[in-house]
Amino acid sequence: MRIPGMMEINSIRIVYMGSPEFAVRPLQKLLETGYQVVGVITAPDRPAGRGKKIRRSAVKDFLIQHSYDIPVLQPENLKDPAFVKELQELNPDLQVVVAFRMLPRVVWSIPSLGTINLHASLLPQYRGAAPINHAIINGERETGVTTFLIDEQIDTGNILLQEPTAIDEQETAGELRDRLMEIGASLLLETVRQMSEGNLKAKSQDGYSDPMVLLKKAPKIFKEDCRIHWNLPGRDVNNLIRGLSPYPGAFTYLSRNEEEALLCKIYSATFEALPHTDPPGSIHTDGKRRLEVAVKDGVLDIQTIQLEGKRKMDARDFLAGFSFSSGQSRFS
Repeated sequence: MRIPGMMEINSIRIVYMGSPEFAVRPLQKLLETGYQVVGVITAPDRPAGRGKKIRRSAVKDFLIQHSYDIPVLQPENLKDPAFVKELQELNPDLQVVVAFRMLPRVVWSIPSLGTINLHASLLPQYRGAAPINHAIINGERETGVTTFLIDEQIDTGNILLQEPTAIDEQETAGELRDRLMEIGASLLLETVRQMSEGNLKAKSQDGYSDPMVLLKKAPKIFKEDCRIHWNLPGRDVNNLIRGLSPYPGAFTYLSRNEEEALLCKIYSATFEALPHTDPPGSIHTDGKRRLEVAVKDGVLDIQTIQLEGKRKMDARDFLAGFSFSSGQSRFS
């Protein structure tokens, strides 16, 4: 017997919105489970790279590679009446958003079941565009994923489900992203299932936060946020490196005597706390395997580094082709 207000799981019509790689796995799970994805909204194709070749979003690439016959819309303007009309004609019961743009009311208010978003943090902590990066940069030991109903503001809607996970001490943003993508895909699937059955109640974010605990934000990361300041405590420096690896990468400048400073990025390191009197940024190396940099309260052992215009390499390969033998060298 069918309960009034409950929809058959595979009968609900879903419009999926997402662009980057993080949005691919949740879409794949929905499709493999047999849900009706009647349309996909993703970023427009754009020229990218030195050759300005046209690049498709990861979500569109996935649909093409797997020969899914699903309408794909790529609007420049989400308020464009022509796009809104196309969306309405898809007649969605539910819209699912993963790593996409902020939606105007005219878009998110279309489906009868609402528009849900998968966010890579335990809301209300880390609202914003870069929750994974900021959680690691701030040295958090736990994060997670949240599904919630979209409203007028960014990441403030009522929460549907959450799933926490621990952050490993040396885990990078890229590694955490890959794990959260899998955890999030499963949580999203469970959210859609419960919503289709009519037994999932959304709850205000106020019930998920302690008024005595400061809410941390996760704004978009810009270039100036990525520079390493070697006079900070070593754990803070290492957290910045981890939180920006592999993209966009924490950067610094390498100076040798009077030579022009070289831009380089550091992708992995380990911190050891120990007393010393060396200036922050000064380099100690055996010229073969070990590349250590002084920080406020110890040293960072650099493991993966990349000079501008060169490939990413481990410290041993870097030292094999780069000499520190003449004069003082330091990162700044």
